[in-house]
Formats: sequence, C-alpha cells, structure tokens
Amino acid sequence: MRCRTALLAAVFALAGCTTGPSLEDRGEVTAPPGDSHRLTIGSAGFTESDLLARMYALLLDQAGYKTSILTVANRELYEPALESGQIDVVPEYAATFADWLGAKTNGPDAPPAGSPDLGATMTALRRLATPRGLTVLDPGRAVDQNAFAVTRAYADAHHLKTLSDLGASGLKVRLAAGDECVQRPYCEPGLKKTYGIDITGVDPKGVGTTQAKRAVQSGEDQMVLTTTTDATLDTFGLVLLADDRHLQNADYIVPVVNRSRAGGERVTKALGRLNDVLTTADLASMNQQVDGWRRLPQDVARTCLEDKGLIK
Repeated sequence: MRCRTALLAAVFALAGCTTGPSLEDRGEVTAPPGDSHRLTIGSAGFTESDLLARMYALLLDQAGYKTSILTVANRELYEPALESGQIDVVPEYAATFADWLGAKTNGPDAPPAGSPDLGATMTALRRLATPRGLTVLDPGRAVDQNAFAVTRAYADAHHLKTLSDLGASGLKVRLAAGDECVQRPYCEPGLKKTYGIDITGVDPKGVGTTQAKRAVQSGEDQMVLTTTTDATLDTFGLVLLADDRHLQNADYIVPVVNRSRAGGERVTKALGRLNDVLTTADLASMNQQVDGWRRLPQDVARTCLEDKGLIK
C-alpha cells in the first residue's frame, strides 16, 4: 500500500468539499476481501461524474451496502486512492482511463492503450488495471466521446449528417476547440486524415464552451468540438455530425472497483443493472437537468433510477 499521509493531504487540498467520512477516518483496510460492507464512491467533480457516482451509491445502498461519496477532482489523486482502497468504486471512461493507466505504467511516450474498438480497449484496460488491484466491470451502453457540431441551418443547407458528408462537401471549416486540437489525433489531424475535412484554422475557445458554441452560432466558426452528452446543443441551434468512420475512441462508461473491497458478485450485479439500461441520451438529459435547469444532482439521479425501475 502506498504512503497514505501525503496522499490524504493532497486529496483534501485539491478536492474541496466532500461528502461522507474523511479518508483518514477509514483507517486500514480490514474488511474481508471482495465485499466490504461500507463503500466509498468516488466522483471526479464534474456534473456527469457526480450523477454517475450518485446513481452507483443508490444502487449499492439498495443492495445492502452503506455508501458515501467522496469528490476528488483530479485523476492523479483519486486513482491511487482507488488502488489503496480509500475509494472503492469510481465511474470511468474506458479509452481515457486505459490511456491514463498506460502512460502511468509505461511512461508518457507510450502508445495509446485506448482505441475506437471497444473490445480492444477493454482488453488493454483490464490488462493495465489488474496488476494494480483494480477490476474493470463491463461497459454500459452510454458513451461520452468527443464530437463535432455545426448549426442546424448549416447542416440543412449543405445536406450534412455525418463528418464524411462534410469532408465530401469540400467546405472550408474553421473549428472552435481547445488549443491542443491542432496536434491531437482525434481533432484537426484526424478530421483531415480520416474525413478529408478542409480545416482552415482552430479557434482556441475551448471544448464545448459557451464561447465556442456562440462562435459557431454566429458564423464566426463553422464547427465546434464538444461531447456526445452535451445537453446544450439545442439552445445554440447546433446538431452533431455522426462520427461514421469511428475517429473517436471508445469512451464508454465503465465502473472501476478496488478488487479486494468491492470486487464481489453483489457489487458487479448491482452496478450491472444500470449498465444494461443507461444510454448516452439519458446522460445528456441528466446533464441538462442539472446544468441547465438547476435541479439537484441527487434528485436527478434518483428520478432516473426510479423511472427505469431500478430503485423504489
């Protein structure tokens, strides 16, 4: 087990407010391997992660566990805490987490472990996670990938439904995105190589920010980099173009657990019930309810589970 004192100090320095018991209060792991009665669910601090963590907690509560939620908005801190058993379960994104573990294991120059192929991504992820005492449960139906949107009027005028359509159109496109887009393979280089899109420049307004969407809405830019669970596209009159040649990696939602504390069949079964029914559209809707309608995350999470018949 890695040094706890320095990690705990860093967690609370960066995490801000948390819910549930402090990590220090939890002490050394003494519960029988595989099925601890008390489980701490980790949240990465943004809306979607918080919603998933709350749904995990509600499902595990119903399965007979006592749960708490700990927000640690930094993977460099919560992943070691997951390894050590200070956090027991976190919602993750398959390809992103595979890449992160790959770089941690093999160095920052290691080739990406994630890919657009979900099967290959899961194989790589589990190979990297298992030696660290982590179990990656099966992915669900929901995926939160990078995505590209244009205005509905622009799509209609040029008969665009897919990124292939945009490439074939020969239109010149100025892209609103993060400044790293110029070198990331899923962004400008990939759009040019995979789809033949004529990117004339990248407007560094961020990924899915209001500023970036307004630039496309006004016609200053023609396309914006966002995500598949972006709940605000309609507000700006934007629509996604389908990634029909699978440029983006397989960032399906996957629960990751500490094997010695939460690797038992009951946890797998409880969380698997959500994986079977939660969709990308569900995530987008829930994000919108929290970020746009200002509903409380705990209420949105509970309503979703009740609507799907997963809790009473």
